[in-house]
Parts: sequence; C-alpha cells; structure tokens
Amino acid sequence: MPNREGHRRFGNVRRRESGRYQIRYPGPDGRMRTGPETYERKSDADRALVMVEAQIRSGNWTDPERGKVKLGDYGSAWITERPGLRPRTMDLYRWLLRKHIEPYLGGIPVGKLSTRQIREWRAALLSNGVSVSVAAKAYRLVRAILTTAVEDDTLLPRNPCRIRGAGTEDAGERPVLTVAQVFELAEQAGRRPVGNIRQIPDGYRLRFGRHGEMRTSPEVYASRAEAERALWKMASEGRADCHHDRRFYALVLLATFASLRWGEATALRRCDLDLTAATVRVRASYVERSTGEMLIGPPKSKAGRRIVGIPAVIVPVLREHLAIFAEDEPGALVFPGVKGGPLRRGNFNKMSAWPHAVESIGMTGLHFHDLRHTGNQFAAQSGARLRDLMARMGHDSERAALIYQHQAQGADKAITNAIDTHVQAEQTRRADDEDGPADVLVPAG
Repeated sequence: MPNREGHRRFGNVRRRESGRYQIRYPGPDGRMRTGPETYERKSDADRALVMVEAQIRSGNWTDPERGKVKLGDYGSAWITERPGLRPRTMDLYRWLLRKHIEPYLGGIPVGKLSTRQIREWRAALLSNGVSVSVAAKAYRLVRAILTTAVEDDTLLPRNPCRIRGAGTEDAGERPVLTVAQVFELAEQAGRRPVGNIRQIPDGYRLRFGRHGEMRTSPEVYASRAEAERALWKMASEGRADCHHDRRFYALVLLATFASLRWGEATALRRCDLDLTAATVRVRASYVERSTGEMLIGPPKSKAGRRIVGIPAVIVPVLREHLAIFAEDEPGALVFPGVKGGPLRRGNFNKMSAWPHAVESIGMTGLHFHDLRHTGNQFAAQSGARLRDLMARMGHDSERAALIYQHQAQGADKAITNAIDTHVQAEQTRRADDEDGPADVLVPAG
C-alpha cells in the first residue's frame, strides 16, 4: 500500500494494549524489526515509519538491535580483528581499553553513545589525574573504534567523537645533545659505583670501594635515596671506585649518529655492519610485549628497511665492540645482553644506570629515543633534501618507493660525511679549548 508520498509501504503501524503506537518494518535482510520507541499518536508513528523506510532505501539505516552491543565488547573485538597492528600497539590499545575506557563507557551500547557522554568521559579522565597525552591516546582509540562502527558495521548513524582537539598530543620539544654530550653520555652509560647501603637504627650508612678496598662513610643519611645520591656523587668525583660495563658505549654512539630506533639497534646482527664501507643495514626490529615476550619483525614502516652510512669517527669504536662483546659469527647480535640474548628496554635502564648517566651530563629525563632525535638534527644540518633525510631516518612519505630504493649512496654519503665532519670539528674545538687532548671525546679503538 503506498503512503501519502506515493512510496510503497514496507512496514506497518500497530496499536499496543497501552494505547500507544509502534512501528514494524523489514530490514535490508528481510527480517521484521520492531521499532524501539512508542508514539502517542498514529500520525507520529507513521512519520517515524516513513523516515526508517527512507533510510533503508538510501542505505543509511542502522539496525537498533546490532547497536545494542556494548562498547567494551565491541572494542575488544575491534582490537583483535584489526589488521596490521604491531604487538606493542595492540598491547597499548588493550591497556587503554581496560584502564581508561571500559570503566566509564564499556557497559554502554554502541548505538546509544552520544557526544555528550564522550565529552563527560574525557573530562572525567582529566579530572582524575590522567595526563593529556594518555587521554588523547584513549580518545583516538575510541574514535577509531566508533569510525568502524559507523562506516563498516552501521551500528550508529554518526561518530559521537566530535570534540575538537581532544585527540591531539602536545609532546613538547625533545632535547638535542651536543656532540660532546653524546660522547660523554656514551662514556657514562654502564658506569656504576662500587658500594652498598645499609640501614642502621638512626638512618642509612653507605660503604664504598676505594682503590680496591671497602670503606665505611662516617655520615648517616636520613633516607636510602640520600645515601644513594651521595654514593653516586662520590663516584663522579673520583672518591669511590666504579664498575664500568662498556657494552653500551658503541650502542649510544651508533644509535645517535645513524638515527636508529631502540628496536632497530638491538636487532642488529654482525652481518648488518659493513665497517669497510661504513654502513649499517636496518632490516629487522625487536618488539617487547607487555608480557615480556620478545618478538622479531620488520622495522616500524616500509621505509624503515634501509642502509645508513656510519660516520668514520665511530668505526674504530664498533670494531672494538664487536671484538669484545659480539660472538664471531654473521648472525650474532651486535648488542647482546649480559647472558647473550637481546637487550630489553626495562633491563637497559638499570644495567646502564641510564638515569644517573643522563643526569651526569645535565640532561635529566633524557630518553633513549632522544638519541635518534639528536642524530636526525645532525643529519638535517647537512643541508640534504627532505626526501634524502627521510630515507636516512626511515620515515614513510608519498614517495615511499623512492625512499625504499635509496641504498646509502649519493645523498646519504653526503649526509654521513657532513655528520663526520661536524663530529670531528667539535672534537678538535673542544680539545683546543681545553689546551690538551679531549679524552672524553676520543673514541676507543
């Protein structure tokens, strides 16, 4: 039967025992649905039915039954089924869902989510002390999940994540080291004072090594942290002996001057280093799951597969490192842990005494990834073209094919030479300023 507009009616309006009216109509699959709402007047129900039928014809209709799936369940399935997610990204998404999304929005049906609820959820995160950065990550995840719900599964008519700027992170400017600071940091990484801290009735007392003998400091410290700071200060001033694990020296230099990510550097094998040609081949990356599982896979992006030039000034350092710390076979790790396995992020900070090392050069809070940032800055100072810089750094772009084919020749050689010249010039200048050899800047080799 046609309606007033001349369209053939697919559904009907029924009067319930309560006296209110409710619509019924077949969905695109032919199965009959009952509208979730009731109407006081039949004319209102008729208009609602006409709107639903128009949405079905235009393909914009969303199934109210399907929209009843809860966001927590839908989000969990979305993460599992999402193609191409790297393991660490999947771990991050599951943590955000569990920690910051499900407690607030997890029980709400996807089809019932509104912009107001999203706004209130984000405000609650921030008011409860969640950082702007983490809140932005959580918001972007919800937005991506609901984009799939709208565009692929038609669970709701539009994405309720419509808060301008909510997904933007202001990470701030990361620090850039000088050449002198890079070499000093490499020298300090892995250096640990010889000593221990003991609790006594009045506080804490430290024992320290001095010329191979253990001595007891007469001072009593109010806290273990104060005693530890005192021990590190004594070591930095030469009043206490130090152990020095030099396996991190070459790692810091190569990660900086070749612009390597942590996972790329720790996955390097002997066969990836060509010290005659002064190049390093990046073809794999380690990923450490939140469970502790170590996975080996391709670099972060297609452009991550690359060959990068190594400044000549650190080649002797790498030769010495390989002779001492790496096994003598092509597939051996260049930077193994103490037991021969791959280095782990969590263990690295402790084994290298990273917090104390960066504090010693006046860069408290420096991250390992900032070494790559520093190397990128050095490369940019060479005056190379953007495309060539992105090839060296392993960044994707619209011309990814050209970048991927770039093989440490031509432009990259010029970048490497410029970095090498910059490093050697800084060493010479520092040596002249100190009126003598700058020991801290001269690589071992």
